[in-house]
Amino acid sequence: MFVPELRPWRAARPHVTRFAGAVRPSLARAAEAVRPRLERTATAAKPRVARLVRAVSPQAARTRKPKTWQYTAGATTAGLALAAGVVTAAGPWDSTGQRTAERDRAAAQERTGGADHGRNADTSDTSGTAGHAPLPAPSAASVLTGLGGGTSSVKAAPNGKALAGVLGPLLDAPELGTRSAAVVDVATGKRLYGEGASEPLVPASTTKIVTAAAALTALGPDHRLTTRTALEPDTKELVLVGGGDPTLTARKEADGWASLRELAADTAEALRKHDLREVTLSYDTTLYAGSDLHPIGVNGNLARVTALMADEARTDDSMSGPVRRVPDPAKDAAAKFASFLADHGIKTTSPGPSKATNRAESLAEVSSPPLSALVERMLTNSDNDIAEALARQTAVASGERADFDGADQAIRARLKRLGLPVDGAVFKDGSGLNREDRLTAGLLAALLAKASDPAHPELRPTLTGLPVAGFTGTLTSRYTDGAAGIVRAKTGTLTGVNTLAGTVVDQDGRLLSFAFLATNTTDPGAAQSALDRTATALASCGCR
Repeated sequence: MFVPELRPWRAARPHVTRFAGAVRPSLARAAEAVRPRLERTATAAKPRVARLVRAVSPQAARTRKPKTWQYTAGATTAGLALAAGVVTAAGPWDSTGQRTAERDRAAAQERTGGADHGRNADTSDTSGTAGHAPLPAPSAASVLTGLGGGTSSVKAAPNGKALAGVLGPLLDAPELGTRSAAVVDVATGKRLYGEGASEPLVPASTTKIVTAAAALTALGPDHRLTTRTALEPDTKELVLVGGGDPTLTARKEADGWASLRELAADTAEALRKHDLREVTLSYDTTLYAGSDLHPIGVNGNLARVTALMADEARTDDSMSGPVRRVPDPAKDAAAKFASFLADHGIKTTSPGPSKATNRAESLAEVSSPPLSALVERMLTNSDNDIAEALARQTAVASGERADFDGADQAIRARLKRLGLPVDGAVFKDGSGLNREDRLTAGLLAALLAKASDPAHPELRPTLTGLPVAGFTGTLTSRYTDGAAGIVRAKTGTLTGVNTLAGTVVDQDGRLLSFAFLATNTTDPGAAQSALDRTATALASCGCR
């Protein structure tokens, strides 16, 4: 029995956005107060920012449970003021990790929207100015400034001893059970703090950070997953070939995802050119191997892991969160495809499993958004189906068998190539739903720091996909009285397991990566709050 990952109330789509909720009055007042300062130069702003930080820091550092509303107002104001200094230096997404429109929103605090991080699926223009582009996600300026340049700190990294003095008492909270922690200075890659950082613990959904990094390393952020149709020569057998894209959609409005309806229309046109109006329909799922049933069994948190499915095999119109799934996702997708072909005058037999031969003629294909967009959706919404698909894709790209064991080997190999500490790590799946998974806090914190390294731009979506505290994804309803907009992190929740790993910008402008793992917890709400308090304290700490 396990507790499902917390989910946002509504699905995240590239081109269909929602308001993330009204910005809390304290944040709005902070933005209004700082707006005049944004017109001044960064040189003039920084001394005032430093004074604001110092004014708030003592209250947050002295108590075991910081008065986080005090910190949030001060840090948000500080972050907005600092944004003015970097606004002219920031470039497009690909070079800085932030969208122009999102950055402008952080500076002006005027626009909201975007349930996830909203990368436009069919264009590199993510400024939010292009037609149909998503409104910017309401990320706070401190988060954006940090991701835009981890080395642009106003002071040196925090002192390890001082960090221990602040974090130690918070991590000793009894509600955290058995815990481990690590904090790394992103600019240098140096570990600043560690408590049991090399002890492997159950990571829950923070496993998805590892899955994201491995897939991005193996395939590259621009890789797309392709679903195609093939016609066998001298027969009337049409094969729907699954490419492992769980985001393939049968909906009328594809919203930038690969469309099964579009594939049917293009296939019907190609069949008519062959003077075919009736075919034998088959489907091919042989890209993946082994059992398609996750070790946890039939469960609403994910579908069977197969190379062909539509809309993650969901039985309703949701795009995230637990829901009943169809028992045979591949057959279901093929049946829907047959109905779409019928709409175009193509008659088919009842679909059955098969395999396209090397002699088959490809007729049509549709492709997913770039892997970077899939990673962001996976991390923001804690999407288990995408996670398991990316683990399998990593195995395929690495020459391993595309099953759970092959994905384990492939992910481990990719992390080793990155020079990350994998001793004790166990990758039984890509989603973190398997309780036999093991990760260390040291590995997670080091990986997040590696993702900030300019030498590894392919890993950037591992950071940009992380939920923003109080604004997006699985952190939407958390940090309501904490470091909203300052913490960017992936959550993890199973029965008796609570984890959190991500990045913060501390009060001196230093970007830090962190990982907190707790097992043997008895009260998930209390454990979650304890982790949030610890992340807030890290963000509020100059720690010198």
